[in-house]
Amino acid sequence: MRCEGRIKKAMATTTSATTSTPTNSAAKPFTKFATKTLGNSDLHLTPIGYGAWAIGGGNWEFGWGSQDESESIAAIVRALDSGINWIDTAAVYGLGHSEEVVGKALKGRATKPLVFTKCSMRWGADRKIYRSLKAASLQEELEGSLRRLGVDAIDLYQIHWPNPDDELDEGWETLARLREQGKVRFIGVSNFSVAQMKRVQKIAPITSLQPPYSLLRRDIEKEILPFCLENHIGVINYSPMVSGLLTGKMTAERVKNLPEDDWRKRSPNFQSPKLERNLALVELLQEIGRQHGVEAGVVAIAWTLRHPAITAAIVGARRPDQVDGVVPAATFRLSDAEAERIERWLAEHP
Repeated sequence: MRCEGRIKKAMATTTSATTSTPTNSAAKPFTKFATKTLGNSDLHLTPIGYGAWAIGGGNWEFGWGSQDESESIAAIVRALDSGINWIDTAAVYGLGHSEEVVGKALKGRATKPLVFTKCSMRWGADRKIYRSLKAASLQEELEGSLRRLGVDAIDLYQIHWPNPDDELDEGWETLARLREQGKVRFIGVSNFSVAQMKRVQKIAPITSLQPPYSLLRRDIEKEILPFCLENHIGVINYSPMVSGLLTGKMTAERVKNLPEDDWRKRSPNFQSPKLERNLALVELLQEIGRQHGVEAGVVAIAWTLRHPAITAAIVGARRPDQVDGVVPAATFRLSDAEAERIERWLAEHP
């Protein structure tokens, strides 16, 4: 994907020094990676952040199967020690478990990362998920997240999904009020359309959008990403490796053997006929990656980071060795020729 000259110039102005200043830290965390400012905030993000969805484990609607907590903590520590300076989680991941694990990993660290989480998806004693954007519900959610994460304030608090629709205005008004109270530093949205962003913009400014964006999901390129670029809304995309599908580690046999409580087993991208086409794309990513000594997943992440509207990408890892495999995405960039080669393949294999 090619960027116009003026866009490249605008992008250059967003690259900051290599330190960031979260309120949850006793000292300024240092990173060796270049950073970009997120939207209208003073948050400076490394090109990739640690995504904590998968470490929520299994036994819930969008679970990933069983997960060893000690490996989760080790993965987080490895990511932070490698220079990644932000973590994205959500209250609903593992029905509170992901936030608890993040809190344990951060406990006692002299320098802490920026911590982002999300609200609006609740659960009951039966572990079934329901959704609410009511003020009292969001207030309760925030208090739970603060307690589980062990922080005094959330650096970026996001509405996870824009529903129920009739509660959207109340939900955004509540987040704006929580920011005024100092319990959250900045507020953002996730999975919103342009119309929904315009709607809440009338209430309070949006710092960031968190959408899905990958080689297999490009629908936001037409309207959403240009709107964010024009309105100075930061974008942190999730699933750049399509939940492990583009890492180079996924095979048809592995998909077949995924545990029953792994949501990916029900995803069309992990089933025929899409699976065979997607694994063929991975072969191309591996070929490009080998020329630079990086994994296929790094190439997939780098492709998303080429878009000028993308501030940074959320990258999940369940073990320290998985972190080691994706950390090069913080610095690796595709050449124009390599990006064009990928585009040709996609055009030839719709």
